[in-house]
Amino acid sequence: MRPDLDSSTPEQGPGAQGRPLEGVVLVALEQAVAAPYCSSRMADAGARVIKVERPEGDFARGYDTNVFGECSYFVWINRGKESITLDLRLAADQAQLDALIAGADVFLQNLAPGAAARLGFGASALRARHPRLITCDISGYGEAGPLHQLKAYDLLVQAEAGLVAVSGAPGPWGRIGVSICDITAGMNAMIGIQQALLQRARTGIGSGVKVSLFDSAAELMSVPYLQARYGGVAPQRVGLRHPSITPYGAFTCADGREFVLSIQNEREWQAFCTEVLEQPGLARDPRFANNTQRTANRDQLEAMIQAVTGALAYAVLGQRLAHSQTAFGAINSVQDLIEHPQLRLREMPVNGERAWIPAPPCVTQWEEPVFRAAPALGANSETLRKEFAPKLGAKTPR
Repeated sequence: MRPDLDSSTPEQGPGAQGRPLEGVVLVALEQAVAAPYCSSRMADAGARVIKVERPEGDFARGYDTNVFGECSYFVWINRGKESITLDLRLAADQAQLDALIAGADVFLQNLAPGAAARLGFGASALRARHPRLITCDISGYGEAGPLHQLKAYDLLVQAEAGLVAVSGAPGPWGRIGVSICDITAGMNAMIGIQQALLQRARTGIGSGVKVSLFDSAAELMSVPYLQARYGGVAPQRVGLRHPSITPYGAFTCADGREFVLSIQNEREWQAFCTEVLEQPGLARDPRFANNTQRTANRDQLEAMIQAVTGALAYAVLGQRLAHSQTAFGAINSVQDLIEHPQLRLREMPVNGERAWIPAPPCVTQWEEPVFRAAPALGANSETLRKEFAPKLGAKTPR
């Protein structure tokens, strides 16, 4: 979609009311995806996000160089932040981090299990020193249990939580193609932090938020879990089919275009038979009289549907599907998404160039029409060290 056609641009912009998290200072000792996702969305809402990086930088800076020399991941989830580099093996830099936290509302970290506490920045100790502080710890498997010390990256957690067991088609295992566990953990962290800010507004006291990738993935698995535990049958990997609804899956048109359709109730089934398949009697066929029967006879039904769709061009079939109010969608490539007429975009400066990034999914009146840039490594170190200078005689936190 052409960026100038983005209809989601707010009518008023931030305006006199400002953005909801303006005045909130978040210090993020973060790396990779989960914590940066959380802090970037808070930055979008107006929070001042100070990103603390090791001298060599967040390792996500080096995943690729696809966006005008910058990393796709880093550009996506580090917009609008300030960057300071600290070597937390040094007492002086530990004191600097302590000074940053003393001036913050929120401290967010996703270091390896126990690393922050060993450095003297454990959540409980920090809140004891700063009672209004909100802490958020993102871990792989939480802080207890037999796996809590394991490193946890997105694919590992997808496997451990069973997501790969219910995803994709039969055959070799496959991962979900985006960092779903990291993203969900980041969303959950943001929800928890914002709730803690609301609670502090009432009580004046900060609190601790703890989020794990595994818990986030397990919560996504609630329906398969409940089906298996109480129904006795876990969903199988069925590709683009739905494990319990028919017809719900992929079909091919005469011109080779592939699409998915979904029938959710009997009214939709009758309309589909009449207006799309042009076989109204099929809705009364005992083999397909209700969803249970359709699912039991799935192979027969899908073959009959494919016989119709395979004789029609996608444009013709799309008209029939839309007229009958049947839910459907094209199976698109990433290039198709880039060219998609429904795609909303935001401009973002990257290395002096203009990049176009998918717009925030939540359209608000305070969002800005142009994303702020992601920071160069240590770009704000000097000014932040002056603004948050450690007090003379300050002890290294332990």
